[in-house]
Amino acid sequence: MKALNEMKITFPSLSCNEGLARSAVAAFVTQLDPAVDELIDIRTAVSEAVTNCIVHAYPGGTGLITVTAKIYQNGRVQIKVKDRGIGIEDIKQAMEPLFTTGGEERSGLGFSVMESFADKLRVKSAKGKGTIVTLEKYISMQHRQGKQF
Repeated sequence: MKALNEMKITFPSLSCNEGLARSAVAAFVTQLDPAVDELIDIRTAVSEAVTNCIVHAYPGGTGLITVTAKIYQNGRVQIKVKDRGIGIEDIKQAMEPLFTTGGEERSGLGFSVMESFADKLRVKSAKGKGTIVTLEKYISMQHRQGKQF
């Protein structure tokens, strides 16, 4: 299915850019006139996905993170957060609540948080090649009266 609209932003994996990604996606999604809670869900899920890249993808250095967002019919929003970092060795284990490779200062709840705020979550990763986190959220029709999409 072809997207009705899309955006893409690429930035260095610096913690100061997490807010940029969150705000850019939120601004893009506002064209669907989402409810406040739907927008908060999207912002939170994007924040967690980008933070995971910043913390885990490029140990001891920085690399690029690319965030794309697409709007489809019926209010479906698809967001992909992609890095070309070290990858995730065991996705199933990484998605377990409280599992972390980030030491004691990390809670290991990133994927659990993403899962709870998105309607769908998919993670694809290859060791040494990077990770793509795909989030989907459906914006309710009642908030889009008269909107083009």
